[in-house]
Amino acid sequence: MSNVYQDLKELEAKGEYIKIGLIGAGQMGTDIVSQVAQMDGVKVPVVADIDIERAKKAYQSAGISTEDIIMSDDAEEMNNYIKEDKSVVTSDGFAVPEVESIDVIIDATGIPGVGARIGLETINNKKHIVMMNVEADVVVGPILKKMADNAGVVYTGAAGDEPGAIMEIYNFAKSLGYKVVAAGKGKNNPLDRKANPERVAERAKKKGTAPHMMACFMDGTKSMLEMAAVSNATGLVPDVPGMHGPKTTIEDLPKVYSLEKDGGILQNEGVVDFALGNIAPGVFVIVTTDNERIKFSMNYSKMGEGPNYLLYRPYHLASLETPLSAVRAVLYNEATIAPIGDIVTEVTTIAKKDLKTGEEIDGIGGFAVYGSVDKAEVAREKNLLPLGLSEGAILKEDVKEGEKLSLDMVELNKDSVIYELWKLQKRFFN
Repeated sequence: MSNVYQDLKELEAKGEYIKIGLIGAGQMGTDIVSQVAQMDGVKVPVVADIDIERAKKAYQSAGISTEDIIMSDDAEEMNNYIKEDKSVVTSDGFAVPEVESIDVIIDATGIPGVGARIGLETINNKKHIVMMNVEADVVVGPILKKMADNAGVVYTGAAGDEPGAIMEIYNFAKSLGYKVVAAGKGKNNPLDRKANPERVAERAKKKGTAPHMMACFMDGTKSMLEMAAVSNATGLVPDVPGMHGPKTTIEDLPKVYSLEKDGGILQNEGVVDFALGNIAPGVFVIVTTDNERIKFSMNYSKMGEGPNYLLYRPYHLASLETPLSAVRAVLYNEATIAPIGDIVTEVTTIAKKDLKTGEEIDGIGGFAVYGSVDKAEVAREKNLLPLGLSEGAILKEDVKEGEKLSLDMVELNKDSVIYELWKLQKRFFN
């Protein structure tokens, strides 16, 4: 078993470092810079953001002197500054994968179109990519993963985000031979399908989060994106469109996530879901076994009488854990979480309000739409619009609030890397 701490200490002792190029200096990106600053054997020598001052503040929050922060948008120049042990800020995130000395890129932008292009540029430059951008991953993650494999680099989701934390438990359970009944997360914020940046502005300000991100959390989109990522990495599927999302407690999770015939809510086992109640910020996997001796030992270990058992992680540290995915990619060529093949679960698009012909759909966490989930075969059969392709799409007909949007209802923005990758992915896997 790898010992990350010891391996990083050995790098530090030799004066060597894993060099992370960070793209996106919002709340998550700023956390990453500060977290890495207290780690051995790893550095973030380049931070990119369209707001240069925000990139500088990310370094300053980590205790880096203003005198050591240099601005450049040229890849070769950035590389030279890194050799001088400077901290570089840039407004051109797409130039960062071209910086020779960078080992791994972390995309913390949260914008699907941007993430798709960053992923492609990173892989083309034969560097590992940590895709915090689950918004892009659930649309074109499978093709980016295939490209990364062919290039001999790692495509991975992030440790600390709920999908990565769930995957940790899932791998543990499956390695021990347990049957996984359900995997899920606690939802942190109250569910409000009509949440938009104006409606949640005050709450976002109190939490120190951008209003569109808070809207994405509250309208349920983020939970859909995250559990779709888990589905695409495991083969588990939503039991019903949009998932169940029951209000429950930690103690009742094994009972709630059992089959209907046994008093639970499930039509089928092997599902992804989210739960309201006291589960957040934790994540969970419900497992079962037919072996009577294991049932005895699980009861002896105070895991309950069964037949379902709860494996629960009471926290996820989000961006604070993400550097570990970058480290594991570089040191061990390991992914924290990644698609196992084609899309298993599609994040679809639902009208948040009545929409009119000619209206342009704004971004995730905006005013127009929110995300739901369907099994991929259902989404294909109904020709449903993937949420990650919805931004900038123009409506060709009126759509009622709560209606699922199909690809036939919109004119897509086809002048984008994410659209081209999506088309390539369809051809490759279908």
